[in-house]
Amino acid sequence: MILRFFILSLGVFCAGTSVVMTKASQLPAEYVAGGRLIIAALLLLPIYIRDQKRHPEFKLRQSLRISGLPALLLALHFITWTIGARWTTSANSTLIANLIPAAMPFFSLFLLKEALNKGEWIGTFITCFGVVILAYVDYHVSSTMIAGDLVCLISMLVLSWYLILARKYRNIPSIWLYLVPLYTVAGLICLITGFVRVGIPSAPPPIEWFYIFLLGLVPTVFGHSLLNLAMHWYRSQFVAIVSQMQFVYAGVLGYFYFAEIPQISFYLASAFMMVGAVWTLYSHTYTHKTTRDPKPH
Repeated sequence: MILRFFILSLGVFCAGTSVVMTKASQLPAEYVAGGRLIIAALLLLPIYIRDQKRHPEFKLRQSLRISGLPALLLALHFITWTIGARWTTSANSTLIANLIPAAMPFFSLFLLKEALNKGEWIGTFITCFGVVILAYVDYHVSSTMIAGDLVCLISMLVLSWYLILARKYRNIPSIWLYLVPLYTVAGLICLITGFVRVGIPSAPPPIEWFYIFLLGLVPTVFGHSLLNLAMHWYRSQFVAIVSQMQFVYAGVLGYFYFAEIPQISFYLASAFMMVGAVWTLYSHTYTHKTTRDPKPH
């Protein structure tokens, strides 16, 4: 249990670093998103080949069929997230994109028929209360940020749907048989969209290739991949609550890399989110223990 939670926490931290490379890059959003996905697919290809040999009954066409809709959703999420992150602050963009706990119960209910337990509802309320504090005290929307905020909101809804599908397909023999085709298809969707919208860009400088490689390695391979893996272990709302910590990491990174100074409300909201995450973790652990360890007679 501890190892699994550590893996989930590592995935959340790695996913939270994406705002640095995303805002630093000057390439069109579609090429940034497509590049990171193709890099991630190439890095994970040896693991895919290994698991394909272990599970020859699970054919590539099955992977492509299952990963089709998630790939489209992931492509939309990365494109909209890249655009939105560039139009608003690091902390705000990551906060909005990770308001998944507010949307996840509805996706869980309609797609998985998975209701929340009492402890998860309490953890969700505490976490969302932290969001309310930030919105009321610190979140002043200017005319130049409105579009970015709306795009990040759309990105959040798409990501919630995408993560729910990861839990829906948790019975696949190997997570990598699902993710590698998914990343490949999503990357191609992004690149084709970029070609249609802006054409072929001029040769980017070496630093842009470095940003794309880091995006593919850290927040995609170690971020989104581990979050998908966690969806196989934990209830969807638990993963959504813990993922809120990306907001904290993005705020800190935004301060060091872009001189974005968080207000007092940032720390207060972060504290409530941490309490909500801990409460949800306790609730999940307790429920898991009581359902698997019946009382002695």
